[in-house]
Amino acid sequence: MTGTTQRIPQATSKRLPLYYRFLQNFANAGKRRVSSSELSEAMKIDAATIRRDFSHFGALGRKGYGYDVNDLLLFFRRALDQDEETDVALIGVGSLGNAFLKYNFQKNHNTRIVVAFDPKAPREGKMISNIPVFHPDMMEEKIKELGINLVILTVPTRAAQEIADRMVDIGVKGILNFTPVRLTAPDWMRIHTIDLSVELQTLIYFIKNDEKHSQIE
Repeated sequence: MTGTTQRIPQATSKRLPLYYRFLQNFANAGKRRVSSSELSEAMKIDAATIRRDFSHFGALGRKGYGYDVNDLLLFFRRALDQDEETDVALIGVGSLGNAFLKYNFQKNHNTRIVVAFDPKAPREGKMISNIPVFHPDMMEEKIKELGINLVILTVPTRAAQEIADRMVDIGVKGILNFTPVRLTAPDWMRIHTIDLSVELQTLIYFIKNDEKHSQIE
């Protein structure tokens, strides 16, 4: 396999964890090689898209053979830094935040929540699901102390931008934003927003459209 230094399209980058997950499934089933059409059928992604995604990383497969499952797993493990754990801070321990603490990712993930912050927590901290939870007054101190560069934001809408500004001030590199607020931040900070209400409305829209098309047919 050959590497590449070219810039990878964002859409391709977002699919990398999916490729890794499905390749793990193939490996667990004892499959040694896989074709783009087999991946396409399993993932419901067009085979041409898969081949185009893989082409950004050089020669990942061989014509007439397909892709070696273990080789691909090793490649994507390295690409996703699966061998290196990433510590994450959770800000906001309401219903959604509590769910994150209880889940705190599984063995197949390379991330773990190591600290959380919530206004109801004391400054000295308390344990929830074996994770220390502190008052937001302690955010800057604890995040710097733990060397954290990624935070999950599950706070009320009114507090979202203020928290983001505080993260910018201490150099946090990324925010996974579960609030509906479109946060503003410098270009060097990565912000991924997951608005659950928008995702739900989008799903409802597609379901209704599918129903209309099936009635027409």
